[in-house]
Amino acid sequence: MTNQGSSFTVLGRNTSSNVQKVMWLLAEIGQVCTRVDMGGSYGGNREEAYLKKNPNGVVPTLLHGEETIWESNTILRYISTISFESKLYPARALARAEIERWMDWQLGTFGPVNALLYQSIIRTPEYQRQPDVIEKHRARNAELLGILNNVLSQHKFVAGDEFTLADIAIGPLVHRWFNLPVERPEYGFVRTWYDGLCERKPFVDHVRQIAFV
Repeated sequence: MTNQGSSFTVLGRNTSSNVQKVMWLLAEIGQVCTRVDMGGSYGGNREEAYLKKNPNGVVPTLLHGEETIWESNTILRYISTISFESKLYPARALARAEIERWMDWQLGTFGPVNALLYQSIIRTPEYQRQPDVIEKHRARNAELLGILNNVLSQHKFVAGDEFTLADIAIGPLVHRWFNLPVERPEYGFVRTWYDGLCERKPFVDHVRQIAFV
């Protein structure tokens, strides 16, 4: 990738799945950036200086020169567009729509359900965990991953036969699914896809090797 004339800074802790996908994309395209720990135990994301950049007070926020971009999937699209990464985010309307609908699915459908399962286990002290609540969230995650499994039975990657932003948006959440202590259906196509992601160094560096907290 050709550097776009300004430095890239990602504000956000590396344990956030939304930060992970931004860092993963930047590594995939060879873009050097600086990441600053914010959010979670690091704090800083509710302070006035941060809220002026991102009024939601969540991570990540991307700083690119004088520009500020927030919302992780928007950041993915912005980076790909200014970097002319047409394979990851093609200009053709139908191909782009195929990718974007899966990014929207991650954001509005799978992401919230995955977060509930994650929080009910990882973010809840063991003595406070409720098996019936965990099972409810597990079952819903399994149902949605069945949809993904069916799609991946038809082509190699989420949005077709090429690796795109759709894979980057969904990958960190599927990583959670495969590493949480829950029972999982045998979704062979999802497993094959995930195993393929695990062969990509950017995914390993920015998703797989990061501990759950």
